[in-house]
Amino acid sequence: MPPAFLPPSYAPPRKGRVGRAYLRMLDRLPGWLGPLAVLGCIGGAVGYTLISNPTDSAPDAPPTCILKLTTGLDCPGCGGTRAAWYLLHGDVAAAARHHLLFVFAVPIVIYLYVAWAVQKSFGRKLPQLRIPPLAIAVFMGAWLAFSILRNLPWAPFNWFYV
Repeated sequence: MPPAFLPPSYAPPRKGRVGRAYLRMLDRLPGWLGPLAVLGCIGGAVGYTLISNPTDSAPDAPPTCILKLTTGLDCPGCGGTRAAWYLLHGDVAAAARHHLLFVFAVPIVIYLYVAWAVQKSFGRKLPQLRIPPLAIAVFMGAWLAFSILRNLPWAPFNWFYV
């Protein structure tokens, strides 16, 4: 029977054998496996950043970012890997110089991950981080303004150029 808010002509899809098998498999997986997989991905990214040393490249080396390579413009994430490298080495000022908003977002993202991982793995809830929609809109607007201003070639905006 379709839910009341759907039009009567809509029939929900029937679950086939493959769908049921997939859902049974998901039910049997331990709760800690998801956070562990995400932690593995984060560890791989941190390892790659530490090994590759994005701050040590030749001045005439071609950019690795496809947007910068094709247009010559810094993308919204340009400088994020270098900022992560500096953060991993404890140099917050240099990290902020390369991508200030990345440095601002890192503690929030880490807390969100830890709260999710603790809830999934141990069933305990950490205090919920409540971010109002207006704060998200202001952050996204600041990121957009930062992305535009860092591509302007004259002072004082050339300070944002990395």
